[in-house]
Amino acid sequence: MARFLRPLLRGTTYTRLLHLWVPMLLTAVWILISPETPYAPALALIPVGLIPAVRIGEGVQAQLLLTPGREDSGISVAPSATWRDRGRTVLWLEARMALGWATSFACVWLPVIAFQLIEAARGRVPNDVWLLKEATPHGWYAFLVPLPLIALYAAVVGLGTLATLLARKLLGPSRAEQLAALEERTEQLLERNRIARELHDSIGHALTVAVVQAGAARAAGDPEFTERALGAIEETGRAALEDLERVLGVLREAERPVSSRPTLVDADRLLESARASGAKVDAEVTGPLETVSGPVSREGYRILQEALTNVLRHAGAVPVRVRIQVADGTLGLEVRNPLTAAISAPGRGSGLRGIRERAALLGGRAYTGPDEGDWQVHAELPLC
Repeated sequence: MARFLRPLLRGTTYTRLLHLWVPMLLTAVWILISPETPYAPALALIPVGLIPAVRIGEGVQAQLLLTPGREDSGISVAPSATWRDRGRTVLWLEARMALGWATSFACVWLPVIAFQLIEAARGRVPNDVWLLKEATPHGWYAFLVPLPLIALYAAVVGLGTLATLLARKLLGPSRAEQLAALEERTEQLLERNRIARELHDSIGHALTVAVVQAGAARAAGDPEFTERALGAIEETGRAALEDLERVLGVLREAERPVSSRPTLVDADRLLESARASGAKVDAEVTGPLETVSGPVSREGYRILQEALTNVLRHAGAVPVRVRIQVADGTLGLEVRNPLTAAISAPGRGSGLRGIRERAALLGGRAYTGPDEGDWQVHAELPLC
């Protein structure tokens, strides 16, 4: 019983009832003006529903009164963009008017019937309701009093639920709006993945360099080497803090230019950082790096950074051969180092996966794994 009566305790039940009563205000005024044409307001709603902005007003009302407090209401508040949207708005207005008539009938006549049943049970002949006009007063009518009240309860709850379902169907997002929402959601996910990769590459590289440098300085016991190591740690830490600040700016939706991200023109900083960590880096750059487009150059920098980070983290101070080539409409990146037992199997970590993802997002390809006794990271990115 308590579950059956639970809708009476919900505010949504009464806001939906209010929503169904609103169209009847206009109808009531019109009936006072022209009682012989009560259907005129329904006809007037047809051209009104064709106005694009009407869909906004109906959507706002439906969200506030039919689905109050719900973020995902399934009801759009955008103007009609197509004739299909206009047609759905007209159907909604007509359906809302019909539901309003049904609600008005239930809310007016069902309580009247209950009252007249009470009067009949008390011995008075009902005259106001045609259904009971020929009834003979009798005490047994008292047992029928709950029936119209139950019907009123069912009508209020049922018509409110039906109005909500129709609103989601007729005022819900169109196909174009659903596609736009899906594209926006996809962009958000891609942006989150990009930020995650940025943090992994930048902070991971800085921490790796700091750990390697600190370990080498402690093992060397040379004050001069220690000084150089501390300098490299400081420089790498500063660069990581700049990257961290930029990424946090994106998270805060600050208007930071994307061009502030490092590109392959700044690759010398990565190479010097790796050399300062003890790696013997042999670098060869061919082709005009400055002509590479911003997105390709930025992703190429991150691929090179992650490749060098993996070398320092897993192989340590080993010879590293770096090749950067711009030719035939392609940016080629290759990082090779001797294969050690620690990296004897193809990588499946997030860093190597990130390298492949970066290349794929630009329409390129990347290979990470053993090759002729070396561990190789090879990426090819289209320049356009």
